[in-house]
Amino acid sequence: MTKPYEQPKKPELLAPAGSLEAFFAAMEKGADAVYAGLREFSARAKAKNFSLSQMERMVAYAHGLGRKVYITLNTLVKEGELPQLVDTLASLEAMGADAVILQDLGVARLIRDHFPGLPRHASTQMTIHNLPGARMLGEMGFERVVLARELHIDDIRSISRESGVEIECFIHGALCFAVSGQCFFSSFLGGHSGNRGRCAQPCRRQYRLRGKEGYYFSTNDLSTIELSPDMAAAGIASLKIE
Repeated sequence: MTKPYEQPKKPELLAPAGSLEAFFAAMEKGADAVYAGLREFSARAKAKNFSLSQMERMVAYAHGLGRKVYITLNTLVKEGELPQLVDTLASLEAMGADAVILQDLGVARLIRDHFPGLPRHASTQMTIHNLPGARMLGEMGFERVVLARELHIDDIRSISRESGVEIECFIHGALCFAVSGQCFFSSFLGGHSGNRGRCAQPCRRQYRLRGKEGYYFSTNDLSTIELSPDMAAAGIASLKIE
């Protein structure tokens, strides 16, 4: 059952922490929360990322300041990786991680059934772009949905007000050449899967067309600073910086 729409509160400011330097900078500059990945299962495999022991110290430090840490486990997980994943989830639940950000629905069910102390956030990699999709995840027990980056503010407003689940939106960062979570460009051109955290960003490269070189697939980066008041008024729970 969906929750009734309520007057929006001030949204959370969510910053990335791809390194310890970035983590402490985000804490110092006033981010309400950070998202960070482990050395496995993160969609940003090329970032420095963290060991479980480092993550435990980061969670404790952030909690001491009244801040939150969300762990990115937003890749598709293979069958043979499940034992390691289970050990990882047990450690994250024990350290008090504030949420895990997921793409794989099988992992979501595993957490629901065996690690109920871990809140679940749906990654933008799930390609949630409409109200039924957001409601479906809410009914599955997700506390928050990170919407696809390609959405118009009118769609975001409608989903936020009517879905009954917290909504998170990117406000700054790269835009995928395709659609969030649905790009296979890197897989086809080099065998580096974006859904396994290894996107080589071939869309950012120069290509030659009819004798002329150019960045034909490279999109402009996302920047919604001018729309931030509208996004806050729409009831978005979290504004996410890449």
